[in-house]
Amino acid sequence: MPKVIGLTYDLKDDWVFQEGDPSDANAELDRPATIERIQKAFEQYGHKVKRIGNLQNLLKQIHKLDVDIVFNICEGKRGRNRESEVPAMLEAFRIPFVGSDALTLGVTLDKIAAKKMFIADGVPTPGYFNASNMDDVAGLKNVKFPLIVKTRHEGTSKGITRNSRVENIKDLKRQIEIIIRDYKQPALVEEFIKGTEFTVAVLGNGANAQAMPVAQICVDGKANLGDEFYSTERIMLPDTIRYDCPAKISKALTKKLQDVAVKAYRSAECRDFGRVDFRVDEKENPYVLEINPLPSLAAADVFSLFPPAIHSTFEEVLNRILGYALERYGLKNDNAPVLVGAR
Repeated sequence: MPKVIGLTYDLKDDWVFQEGDPSDANAELDRPATIERIQKAFEQYGHKVKRIGNLQNLLKQIHKLDVDIVFNICEGKRGRNRESEVPAMLEAFRIPFVGSDALTLGVTLDKIAAKKMFIADGVPTPGYFNASNMDDVAGLKNVKFPLIVKTRHEGTSKGITRNSRVENIKDLKRQIEIIIRDYKQPALVEEFIKGTEFTVAVLGNGANAQAMPVAQICVDGKANLGDEFYSTERIMLPDTIRYDCPAKISKALTKKLQDVAVKAYRSAECRDFGRVDFRVDEKENPYVLEINPLPSLAAADVFSLFPPAIHSTFEEVLNRILGYALERYGLKNDNAPVLVGAR
């Protein structure tokens, strides 16, 4: 039986830049074309879609939503709890929604909280320390150069530039200062893994979670990145980035990445869908950089790249994700396609 699906989202055009905002402040937010694409995917399977929009719009309509379930991709505006706001509101009003809950979204947006969780569950992740101020450089005793300096709770590579990889204390202090000053948050200082970069989508729930085909990130045509890495500049110059999916790697490394991706997904208690990002060193040891329970669904991103590798379409994948959520809530679902070729 077709469902009425509410869409919650944040648009880039809705962001009002304030004095002091970095130039990439709205990088995570969506374009209208992405929302249109999602709507058409659900309508293709007979569902009715109601566009809700951002948190403010949801608050205005919360008592009269009249939907069966909400498909949430809201990133929120500011603070490390911003991704949790819409799920918390939907939970409070007992409205079913697709995707991870408020706790998972909060923990995974805060990369240091996520690392602590990974370490507790035996998920490999690079060594690190937190830098709230310059005194925290004492954390160097726990890691070794080269290092990469990131924002603690942002996504879409916000704050990561060519200068983020550092090899000495002077450059390290410079990058920490930039993060604290421009992004108003602590810096995550992480050991830089020289090698290759991959991302793996995971679908499903609990013991039934499945890893999708591995996608390899290539920069300037190179698959073996060495000291190169994904950065804000690369996002602004999309022709410099290419995803190879499925990745042209050994079966052993493919299995290793997929197994660790599912382990990280379960560690974070993600629901329905997510994406795990990796660096792999020169000895083929994988390290989880982060897990994203709100991965981009834009046409150029990995969720558009793996469906052909499992002989499916984007529309089929999106409706299967909806099916996982409906099943969680015990809602009847006759329209979910079966995905072939995932593991």
